[in-house]
Amino acid sequence: MNLIRVSEERGVTTLALDSPAGRNALSAPLVTELADALTAAGKDPAVRAVVLTHTGSTFSAGADLKAPPSPYAFVDLLRQMVELPKPVVAHVTAGSHTRAGGLGLLGAADVVLAGEGADFALTEVRIGVAPAVISLTLLPRLEPRAAARYYLTGERFGVPEAVGMGLVTAGDQELPGILDSLRAASPQGLREAKRLVTARVLETFERDAEDLVQRSATLFASAEAREGMTAFLERRDPAWRL
Repeated sequence: MNLIRVSEERGVTTLALDSPAGRNALSAPLVTELADALTAAGKDPAVRAVVLTHTGSTFSAGADLKAPPSPYAFVDLLRQMVELPKPVVAHVTAGSHTRAGGLGLLGAADVVLAGEGADFALTEVRIGVAPAVISLTLLPRLEPRAAARYYLTGERFGVPEAVGMGLVTAGDQELPGILDSLRAASPQGLREAKRLVTARVLETFERDAEDLVQRSATLFASAEAREGMTAFLERRDPAWRL
């Protein structure tokens, strides 16, 4: 079963997360397929840019709790997006949802466009863990006070808030113009410009990746996380809910 839908138009490769029944959760197979598709796009001289989008009403619900990728595989995917020699434009469609690890993909993209009514949440604290690994791509980009609020509360927020905090670039009405601008740019220019704007993000991988992977593994193996994930799957409040 293919979990990534690939299409091409005038030098732009679109990769759509295509597991809508599972809310495009980041399972091990989906992460592997996405990595393979990114590798192919990165090597193709005819590809000027990559659009990462989704089918269904959820961009991504975050880690698949039933079949999660290894933390190292997910770190490798995030780094691959940041280091890809082509710009990555994430497109979250109108009215759709992005949760937890899905925001890590947005942080790894170079440009993020979101349609009206889309919403976002860092829900890890509600199941007993924390946004550890995705901090590699999020914290270098987010306004610190906003990051603190949404990391700690797990609250939902909309497109205006996401733009204000640095998660989203603009509304998705900008997509055609941005793609035309990328088509007008030289491959070398895009590659070298991307290296400049991603340098700070890559520094976090060099400095923090191993620590955050280990921290994530410890959290997911904890009793609180087991209770949180069980409560989530059973659609009930966890034991700590006041």
